[in-house]
Amino acid sequence: MSTLAVLGYHKVGPPGPEAWETWYYVPENVFADQLTTLREEGFEPVDAAAVSAALDGEGDLPDRAALVTFDDGYRSVLDHALPVLQRMEFPAGLFVPTAYVASTNEFDHDVEPEEPLCDWSQLAALNAAGVSVQSHSVTHPAFSDLTPAQRRDEITASKAALEARLDTPVELFAYPYGDHADMAADVRAALADSGYRAAFGYGGGPFALPPDDRYLVERLAMGPDTDLRAELRAAA
Repeated sequence: MSTLAVLGYHKVGPPGPEAWETWYYVPENVFADQLTTLREEGFEPVDAAAVSAALDGEGDLPDRAALVTFDDGYRSVLDHALPVLQRMEFPAGLFVPTAYVASTNEFDHDVEPEEPLCDWSQLAALNAAGVSVQSHSVTHPAFSDLTPAQRRDEITASKAALEARLDTPVELFAYPYGDHADMAADVRAALADSGYRAAFGYGGGPFALPPDDRYLVERLAMGPDTDLRAELRAAA
């Protein structure tokens, strides 16, 4: 039985010139140390495609596997995280709200400083470099605030846009704010009908495969002070 640790990051590197420090900024050296910890604890890096297949009951993962993910598509992933990932030979996944490509994180400007998000060419570059671009909805809403029809549109339209612009399969979804509307039946149906193989929340820890619910896969929330070694050993 394999154990899978899915790490959820947002920003790597320093705040922008007009931004302030928040918990979601992980310095490059801390990020590198956390990836080193994964390997020291026996976790092998795997890519989004392998995880997608395994969560859907196809294919095997190493006894201890780790997937690094990022939410929102911050340009810092390209500028600061990618060099570390490449140097340490880690693939990753990136969940993007399609309405904000080439814009900023306006959806949470009241709690987080505005920072630039990747444009389509930058997303394509990340995809080509081993950071698989996947869906984080269209407008990054809290699903609990939407109607079933609105939730379906967020799920289906984002996948269609990403596949059309990047010419790559999109099989994974991450709920904005980790809000899955208490896994309402319409959410599960929309994900399945659209061809998603799994969907991720935010918060939790490593887990044994297969998951209890492939449309509610939790991720370990990663910040600069996350005790990753303790989290990994707690799941041993």
